Amino acid sequence: MHRIAIGVGDLKGDDFSAMFARCIEGVDHASPLGIADVGWNRCAWSVKTVKANNPFRSKKVRLISGRNSPDYSSGIQNPHEDIQATGRAVLEIWNARLNEALSEYDDMRIVALIRNIDSREFVLFEEEATRYIPEEFIWSYTSQGNLQGKHKLTGKHAFTWQFHGGQFTIIREVPASARQFVVARNQSLDVSQLTPDAILTDLGYTDNWIDIVQ
Repeated sequence: MHRIAIGVGDLKGDDFSAMFARCIEGVDHASPLGIADVGWNRCAWSVKTVKANNPFRSKKVRLISGRNSPDYSSGIQNPHEDIQATGRAVLEIWNARLNEALSEYDDMRIVALIRNIDSREFVLFEEEATRYIPEEFIWSYTSQGNLQGKHKLTGKHAFTWQFHGGQFTIIREVPASARQFVVARNQSLDVSQLTPDAILTDLGYTDNWIDIVQ
């Protein structure tokens, strides 16, 4: 509501990470420890936010989970040469980052906010961050030329990895326990956006706050 009031049009991952840390009185890591964005006592969270047209109807979400470079981490200079080896290396990088976080924390969680700022609809869910067994997945090309990993037994799409930039995305199902909420749907409770003049007046701003130094 504060961000709506000051006219911020969206909510990015870093913004939500700072909010989440403040709400739980945790530590917002400027540089994530492995995949740990926020820590509190012996627990840590990887904090994600996803934009959706209809958050309440979302069954699955794509969580961007780092830029995994098999070239840098595994010495794979041509990731197209053996895409199964590339896929295994991508998952091993994720597992290594999770291990790094768990070297400092006892529990590692993922918290995700599905958002539509315009309709002010939100879905929040949390679940355990898990290691993946590379041998359980098979990799193939998508129509866009990226790699997709599917579970060998179920055939479910689990991951996407982009050759250009190495962006790694995990496909997560939205659990039935996810919390749904709306902000100011009732017009009588709506949040009015504060104008810059109103904020400056409330602060007591005057022009002598500014010193011209050159």
